[in-house]
This record gives sequence, C-alpha cells and structure tokens, in this order.
Amino acid sequence: MQPKSSERAPKPAHVPEELVRDVDFFEIIHGEEDAQTAWRRLQLEMPPVFWTPRNGGHWMVTRAEDIATVQLDHERFSMRQTVLPPAPSMFPSMIHMDPPDHAPYRRVIMPAFLPRAVAALEEKARVIARDLAARLEPRGECEFIGEFAKVLPIVIFLSMVDLPQQDRERLLEIAEAQVHGRTREQRARAERDMSAYLKSYITARKSKPGDDLISTVVNAEVNGAPIGEDEAYGTCLLLLFGGLDTVASMLGFVAHFLASHPEHRKRLLNEPSIIPKAVEELIRRFGLSNTARLVQSDFDFHGAPFRKGDFVQQPNVLFALDETINKDPLEVDFDRENPRHLTFGSGPHTCPGAVLARREIKVFLEEWLPRIPDFRITPGTKPVILTGMVNAVRELHLSWTPSKAA
Repeated sequence: MQPKSSERAPKPAHVPEELVRDVDFFEIIHGEEDAQTAWRRLQLEMPPVFWTPRNGGHWMVTRAEDIATVQLDHERFSMRQTVLPPAPSMFPSMIHMDPPDHAPYRRVIMPAFLPRAVAALEEKARVIARDLAARLEPRGECEFIGEFAKVLPIVIFLSMVDLPQQDRERLLEIAEAQVHGRTREQRARAERDMSAYLKSYITARKSKPGDDLISTVVNAEVNGAPIGEDEAYGTCLLLLFGGLDTVASMLGFVAHFLASHPEHRKRLLNEPSIIPKAVEELIRRFGLSNTARLVQSDFDFHGAPFRKGDFVQQPNVLFALDETINKDPLEVDFDRENPRHLTFGSGPHTCPGAVLARREIKVFLEEWLPRIPDFRITPGTKPVILTGMVNAVRELHLSWTPSKAA
C-alpha cells in the first residue's frame, strides 16, 4: 500500500512565504475528476510559479510558456534529476543526460522505432487487438486495464526486447512500482528488481546477440568505444520502464473517455478516416508525464528566487491544457486544428517510442470499436485514476451488450 501523502520538507530560507503552496501532485484529484481535469484545476487555482513542501520540496511552474522553457533550457534546468522525490539511480541513463551527452545513446535505440520497423509492429499489434476484442466481446464485460491495455502494447514491447511473454505480470508489477512509486525506496527497489531480472539476459546477449533491442544495446558502440556495462543496464532499464507502462496508461484514459462519450465513439465508428487526427487530439487531452528538472545556477524566474540545487516540476500535461495553447483545452475536439501538446516531451529528449505509441492507439480504435461499439463504465464500479509523475488509470470496468452472433 502506497502512503497517502508525503511528509513536508522544511522551507529553504530563500523561498518567500507568499510563494508556498501545500500541493502534493499525487493527491490532487477531487471527486469525479479525471487526472487531467485535476491538473487543469490546479493550473487555474495556483500562481504561475510556486514552491511546495511535498515530495522533497520543489518549485512548480504551471503555465505553458514556462513549462516549455524549463523543458528545453538545459543550461539552466538539467535533466540529471527528472523524478520527485529526488533520488539517484543505480545506473547512468540517457534520460538523465543533458544534450549533447545523451545523443549517442539515443542513436543506439532509434532504428527500432523508425517507420519501417514500426510498420511491422503495427501489423502485429493489429492481430493482437483483433484477437483480444474477439475474445472479450461475447462476455459483455471486462476489466479493461488488465485484460486489454496491459496486454496489447506490452506483448508488442516484449517481442521487441525478446523477453518471455509469461513474465509479463512480474515485469508489469516492477515497472508500476518504479513509474508510479511515491517514495525513493519504492523506486530504488524496483530498479534493483528489474536489473536483477535483466542480468542473465544481458550476459547471454553480450556473448550471443540476437536481433532484439537488448542485444542491440549491450553490443552497441558509443563515441567509438563499446558501451559501458552500467550504461547498457541504464539504457535497458529505461526501455523496460517506459515500454511497459506508457501506452497502457494512455489506452486507459482513451477507453475511459470513450466509455462515457457515445457521440465521440459513434463518430470514430462512422468516420474511420478521422482516426489519425482523433488519436492526436486524444493524446493532447490525456497527457501523462509530469517531469522535473534540477536548477543549475542562481537566478530569478518570474519573481521566484531559484537557487542552484533546487528542483522544478514542469508538468507536461499542463502545456496542452493551457488556453493560450489550445482553445477550450478540456474539450475533446476531433476537428481541432493543430492540437499542441508535450505528451511525448520535446526537443532532443522527445520520446523515441512516440510513433509506435500513436500506431498502437490507432490500432485499438480501429479494431475495438467495430466489434464493441457501445460500451460503458460498468454500473456500480468506479474507475481508479492516479496522478503522479505519470498519470494513469489503474482500474476500469467496462460492459456492453454482446452481439447476437457471438
């Protein structure tokens, strides 16, 4: 059981009292809000920059322009610490490297996410989605997260890294503890567990490589020399923690929205040509990540006295929910022109798996809706929705009337 709230850190002397707000980003949902609605309310209620004593004590910026600045200004805001509460990782990872240091490691994994490779994975995903929907439809109900969202993208990902499909539940448990963990101890334990799991595979593929992504990483050259052992572990851990969680979380939000918005479902079913555009709008509306940065020097930021060593959270989800970026940001509008978001980050650290994620969401809509067009949240159940470093739907019960043919 995760703790319900974090301890309050003492206020540093340089933080003005008038800029302090008691905000725990793990505990911002009120009532029936979804995660993004809760973040939007926080954006409207809070000042553009404030300091909170929760989760180790950190600054937070809430406006789109400032979020983009913190995201991209690596001279002042370092990637060396991106999670809160802050804690060192066991292994160096490119996600914690500032440009240009991270680029050689990124080049190692990018071929696996290029359009040609993703096209082949899309066809695999389509077969899996079609089979899952066909099995679930006659039942008239499912727990969507465990029976679909945590199956489709993760089966695909495990095929990319050539890890046993029967280990899916074990790996998901470890990944969730790391991605959604509220404490340093939870995340550190998950990192130890995943690195211990990977040890035999990394050793074996170093001596006898295959055509999988782990083999590519552990036998790569970086800056003209073999990749270091610690860097190989760090890269593999990053792939597993991201690949086992991100798309599953997004599918949960998409299904949750469509279950209560029949007019959107019907349009997607009747106008399948709009699905690619709809995918981008759904990704915009249901952003996931809320990363942080490490302040590199002393300076004032819109009147807030940032000091070297401070932590700043720039919730990516809030960029797309700012009305200066997208009009009526909480509305899902499949006709929206140029929906802007930072769901997959921006700049040099844009998520390498963004193209694959879009394809998998598209496949879900194309394969699920024709077979199960009229689904709803099961009466008497309540979706379990989380905020944190990564927003997520933990549990979602759906029901529908099975077809007579089934």
